[in-house]
Amino acid sequence: MIYLKSKEEIEKIKRSCRLVAQTLRLLKEVIGPGITTRELDRMAEEYILRHGGKPAFKGYRGYPASLCVSVNEEVVHGIPGKRRLKEGDIVSLDLGVVMDGYYGDAAITVAVGKISERARRLLEVTEEALYKGIEQARPGNRLTDISHAIQKHVEGAGFSVVRDFVGHGIGRQLHEEPQVPNFGPPNQGPRLQVGMVLAIEPMVNTGTWRVKILPNGWTVVTEDGGLSAHFEHTVAITEEGPLILSLA
Repeated sequence: MIYLKSKEEIEKIKRSCRLVAQTLRLLKEVIGPGITTRELDRMAEEYILRHGGKPAFKGYRGYPASLCVSVNEEVVHGIPGKRRLKEGDIVSLDLGVVMDGYYGDAAITVAVGKISERARRLLEVTEEALYKGIEQARPGNRLTDISHAIQKHVEGAGFSVVRDFVGHGIGRQLHEEPQVPNFGPPNQGPRLQVGMVLAIEPMVNTGTWRVKILPNGWTVVTEDGGLSAHFEHTVAITEEGPLILSLA
C-alpha cells in the first residue's frame, strides 16, 4: 500500500531530511586523505544526536552503524571501520534520520582529493541522473517515468545502472511502498499522486551493473571491481511538481 502524506506530514519528513542534508554537508567538508570511515560515522552520529534526531540506520535489520560509507567499488551499505581514505578515492555517504516519528534519507558521493577523470565523470553523470529522475516526479506521470529517465541518462553516458537495489517510498517507515527502480521502460507502474514521498537513488557503475554482497552480509560491491557512485534525495510530489526535501 502506498501512503499519501498530508502537508503537515511532509513538513515533518522535511525536518528529518534537512538534518540529514546538514550532516552530509559537514562530512563532505571534513573528508580528506587519512580520515577513517569510522571517524565519519562517529561525527555523523554525534551531530544528529546533538540536533535532536536519531540515526535511522543504526540497528535497522541489525546494521551496526549510523552511516553507510562505501568506497570505490563498494556500491552501498559499506560498514564504517578502520579503513583510511586516500587520495583518489571516491566515497559514498548514505544517511538516514528519524525525528518525531518521520524519516529522512539522502546520499552523496564525494571525491577524496584529486580523482581520475573517469571517476569525476561517474560522479557527475550519477548526480545528473538523479535530477533527471526527480524531474519526472510529477502528478499524472507513472513511476517508471522516473526509472526510465535515470537509465537513459546513465547508459547514454556509457555507464550502467545497478538493478538489485532500488529507491523506495519513505515516511513513518524508512522503507515504504512503492519501490523505485532506476531502470525500465517508461509509462508503467502506479500513477504518481500528490502526497507521495519517494527516496530516489541511482546507483551507477563504470562497468557491469551486476553486483555481489561481501561475506559481512551488508557491503555491496561491483562484480567486476569497477567504480560505483550513489546519489539520493527524498522528494515529495506536490501539485506544483517535485519538491526536494533533503536540501541543507
